[in-house]
Amino acid sequence: MRLPEITPLSAIYPASSFPEFRRVQGTNFPVAELLFDAAADEWAYWQLPALDYSSGNLTVTIEWYAVNATSGTVTWQVRLGAITPETDTQDVETKALATLNYVQDTHLGTTSKRLHRCTVTLSNLDSLANLDAIWLGISRDADGTNAADSMANDAAFVRAIVSYS
Repeated sequence: MRLPEITPLSAIYPASSFPEFRRVQGTNFPVAELLFDAAADEWAYWQLPALDYSSGNLTVTIEWYAVNATSGTVTWQVRLGAITPETDTQDVETKALATLNYVQDTHLGTTSKRLHRCTVTLSNLDSLANLDAIWLGISRDADGTNAADSMANDAAFVRAIVSYS
C-alpha cells in the first residue's frame, strides 16, 4: 500500500533550518526540488493520513540528485509522529516525533544531476495505527550524526514514496 506521494510542493517548513525550495526550468520541463545543505541539518515535513495501515514497518523511498557534485555520500534521515484522532489526548502542536531512522546513499559518479534512489526503513513508528494523522519529517544528516555525509554540495530532494505491506 502507498500513501500519497511526498513532493517539494507540499512541504511544511519549521521556523528555522529548512531546505530551500527551488523550481528549475529544465530544457524540456520544470523540476521542483528542495535543496538540502551540505553543512547543516535541515528539515521539511509533510502531513499524511495512514490509509489502510495494519502493521509493520514503513518504507520511505527518496529520489534525489546532486546539484553540483559527482562523488560522495548523502545520509537521509526520516522520522514520524502519529496521532489517532478522537483517541489520543496529545496536543497536536507539541507532539514529539519518534526516533529517526536513516540511510546512507553513495553518489554513482560522473554526472552531477543524475537521479538517485534510496530507501529508509522506518521501524520507529510512534504507535502508528490505521487512519492516524502522520507528520513525516525528512532531513539530510549534513553534520554526520548518524553516518558520514561527504557530498560537498546541496542534495536536491525530488520526491519520496511511503509504502507498507
